[in-house]
Amino acid sequence: MQGILYEEQSLATFLFVTFVLGGAAAFLSGRAIARIWQPWWMTVPAAFAVGIGVRFIHFALFDAAFAVLRFFAVDTLIVFAFALAGYWVARERQMTRQYGVLKRETPPA
Repeated sequence: MQGILYEEQSLATFLFVTFVLGGAAAFLSGRAIARIWQPWWMTVPAAFAVGIGVRFIHFALFDAAFAVLRFFAVDTLIVFAFALAGYWVARERQMTRQYGVLKRETPPA
């Protein structure tokens, strides 16, 4: 997988920077977009910006190439998934709070 999805010498480095740092930033970005009642597609530019930031961290701290489209796409797609997750979690909470009557509770088994 090294060289296909990531170029660092360690998988742990890739996982930490992309999933932990980038994922947390993207999740919070998606949550912030949902909290101001913006549509879901607004997470795309936010994920793109976080993807650039993640790629820069790889470049600046771990001597990875900055402008390699394949690695940027992998980082950005992972970050986009976290942004959408943050968006949908926050939106579900908003809708439940705002329109609680519409939430159907499942009966106990």
